[in-house]
Amino acid sequence: MINKVRHDVEGFEFERRKNRKEPPPVKKRKRAKSFLNSKQVVPYVFVSPFIISFLILTLYPTIQAFVMSFQRILPGQVTFIGFQNYERIFNPAFFKALANTTIYTVATVAILVLVPMILATLLDSKLVRFKTIFRSALFIPSLTSVVVAGIIFRLFFAESGGSIANQIVGVFGIDPISWQYTGWSGMLLMVLIASWRWMGVNVLYFLAGLQNISKELYESADIDGANVFQKFRYITLPSLKPIIIFVTTISIIGGFRVFEESYVLWQGNSPGNIGLTLVGYLYEQGIQQNDMGFGAAIGVIVLLIIFIVSILYLLITGGFKRGDE
Repeated sequence: MINKVRHDVEGFEFERRKNRKEPPPVKKRKRAKSFLNSKQVVPYVFVSPFIISFLILTLYPTIQAFVMSFQRILPGQVTFIGFQNYERIFNPAFFKALANTTIYTVATVAILVLVPMILATLLDSKLVRFKTIFRSALFIPSLTSVVVAGIIFRLFFAESGGSIANQIVGVFGIDPISWQYTGWSGMLLMVLIASWRWMGVNVLYFLAGLQNISKELYESADIDGANVFQKFRYITLPSLKPIIIFVTTISIIGGFRVFEESYVLWQGNSPGNIGLTLVGYLYEQGIQQNDMGFGAAIGVIVLLIIFIVSILYLLITGGFKRGDE
C-alpha cells in the first residue's frame, strides 16, 4: 500500500514537472540588452562597419602587396626573389614619374588650398548675392566623371588651330600650341583638370570652417578700425588653420595618387613620359607588363612617400596637437 501511494505521488510530480512551462529567461535577455547598450560596447558597434571595411579593403590588400613585392609572379608560378624588385625601381622612368608627380602635387596643393579659401571667404561675405547658385555651380564638377572631364579638356585644348584654347591664345598673337605634346602644357592640363574637379569640394570645406567663426570677432575688429585684409589675416586665417591643414593633407595624398588625369589625356602613352606619374608607372609595369611583383614594389614605395610627406607636414604645422594646445 505504501509503495503504491509512493508510486502515485512520484507519477503526479513527474506529470506536474512535465506540464509546467519554464519561465522565459528574462534576466539573461535584460543582461544581454544592457550589455549591448552600455557605453563600452555602443561606440564599437557604430564604428564596426568602418573597421571591417578597413581590414578587408585596406589593411589586407596592403599586407598582400608588401608580400608580393618580394616575389616574381608569373601565371601559375610564384617565386621569392628578395629585394630584386626594389633594386629595379630606381631607374630613369621612375625618377621621371617621381618628378612629374611632385610638380603636380605642389601645383595642385597651391591652387586647391589658396583659391578655395579666397572663394569661400567671398561667398561667406555680404558682397556676393545668389550664394546658393554659386555654391552649387562650384560643386557640380566634382560629380562629373573623370572620363567626361578628360574628353572635354582634350577637345578644348586640341592641337588644331580651331580649338578654343588656341583661338584664345591667338588673340594675343601666339601661334597654336600642341597642348598634349609639350612638357609644360601637358602638366598644365593635368593640374587644370584636378583643379576644376575638386575646387568646389574644398570650397565647401572652407565654408564649413567659416561658419564656426564667431561674428563677434569681426564686430570687435570693425570697432577697432581693422580693414578687410587685417580681419582676414588676424581672424580668418588663424580660425581656419585646422581646415587648411586638413585640405592640404588630402591634397598631398591625392597629388601623389594621381592617375586618372594622366590616363584620360594620354591613355598611358604620353610622349616622352611627360604625363607619367608614380601610379601610372605602377599600372604600366604591374598591369600592362604583367609584372605584378614589381608593380607591388612600386606601390609600397608610393605608400611610403605619401606616409612620410604627410607625417612631416603634420609635424611641421602642428597637426597632431590638440585644439586647446
